[in-house]
Amino acid sequence: MLVTNRQALADGIRDGIPIGLGYFVVSFTLGITAKHAGLNPLQGFLASLFNNASAGEYAGFTVIAADAPYLEIAIITLIANARYLLMSAVMSQKFSVDTPFYHRIFVGFDVTDEIFGITVAREGKLNPFYNYGAFIPALPGWSIGTALGIIAGNVLPPSAVSALSVALYGMFLAIIIPPSRKDKIIGMIVAISFASSFLAETFFGDISAGTRTIILTIFIAGAAAIFKPVKDN
Repeated sequence: MLVTNRQALADGIRDGIPIGLGYFVVSFTLGITAKHAGLNPLQGFLASLFNNASAGEYAGFTVIAADAPYLEIAIITLIANARYLLMSAVMSQKFSVDTPFYHRIFVGFDVTDEIFGITVAREGKLNPFYNYGAFIPALPGWSIGTALGIIAGNVLPPSAVSALSVALYGMFLAIIIPPSRKDKIIGMIVAISFASSFLAETFFGDISAGTRTIILTIFIAGAAAIFKPVKDN
């Protein structure tokens, strides 16, 4: 069934609403970090609007607080966000061959863990308007939350912020459980990913989370592609 651009946009907005709500809560704590780095609400808003990445922004704000040079800020942000290069490569395979290049650029602008998850879980070819719809609640949630976090400072206790941030983990479970129940191979890969991530953090905790994610993604996805490849229709 061919999905119209309007329907794809509506589906994206629907699926992006819980992402935006989760982003709002998590970015509130990011705003507190930005405040300590000396950013004002407008600067924090723009930083999150153009760099929708928690690990990358936390790393960036940390080196800003240390009065690091621009080159160091750029390098640390690139390293922290490198896993999105892999996600973009996967998402590019879901596009139809006749998809204009500018759509690929715009979709690649906001590749996050959560948006990647709902995109790859969607059956059929990728309609870029689905991602545009997901951006509508996700980007404001992230950037406005950062600005409000800077304004509020440390008003909320850490326990309250930690409890609210559980919403993102619940959303992740909602993404991975249905395909895992449908396909035992996917379920096995998810279980292996959980176990491998736990072991990597336990024994290689000195390596950044982004780098660990890249390494595990390459090895686990590569092994799955070799031993259980997806047959072309």
